Amino acid sequence: MDNSSVFNVGVNDAKLRTRRNVLGAILTTSGGLVATTVGATFLDKKSASSPQTERHKMIPKAFVYTEVQINVPFKDVPWRQVNEAIRKQPGFINKTWLAGVSTNSIGGIYAFDSIENAQKFVTGYFPKEAGGFGAAHNTRIFDAEIVKEASLGLNSPHFGVTPQKRPGAFVYTEVQVNLPFEKAPWRERNPILKGQKGLIAKTWLSGLHTHTIGGIDAFDTLENAKEFALNIFPKTALNLNAAFYTRLFDGSQTEEASREMYSPFYI
Repeated sequence: MDNSSVFNVGVNDAKLRTRRNVLGAILTTSGGLVATTVGATFLDKKSASSPQTERHKMIPKAFVYTEVQINVPFKDVPWRQVNEAIRKQPGFINKTWLAGVSTNSIGGIYAFDSIENAQKFVTGYFPKEAGGFGAAHNTRIFDAEIVKEASLGLNSPHFGVTPQKRPGAFVYTEVQVNLPFEKAPWRERNPILKGQKGLIAKTWLSGLHTHTIGGIDAFDTLENAKEFALNIFPKTALNLNAAFYTRLFDGSQTEEASREMYSPFYI
């Protein structure tokens, strides 16, 4: 299947594919071993052999954030076809799908093996994908190596920490500052964030070329994520005297699609 056929799959076709494949897609296979189903317990999944557990060992050099400006319920998104195309991209390690709360936008947080491959992705492949939906889009590249220590301090699955809970929601944040990450106050922030209600894990983000500061935060519930995005994080931006960007995503809709893309949040 070429990329053009992938990108131009209509929503009606996506609905049919979803109904036809929903039962078959809840099983994953790795090395001849069949993993447990999506309906199984989270702890059972951690003990199964799967592509996720192998990808979990790969340390990223770059992160990419994307969001496409559409309003489509995630169940109608042709994510299986998109996943097939993304897995072929050079340097791709994993992706966690993101489904916008209230907006029904779609996006993701990706890990790549190099900044160069991340750049190829956002300048070559991704504009075609978003164009296939007839929509504008947003992409960001982040230096993964520089945030490893800070992210490990907050149990980031992108750097090999096995999550202890299934995420119910994700929050993306970015503050409009130009501050090299080694000068960022993450050591002061991490102990505070560890006490944040419902926070499962955080991967810090440091903007390539821009030195913006942000993160992708996994929460246990949408309610706790919303409290952080609406009431807690704005105070952090205020302390930095900077504009900021927050996005809230429903993790309950995207687990199956993310598992297929080796998301480290679903080991």
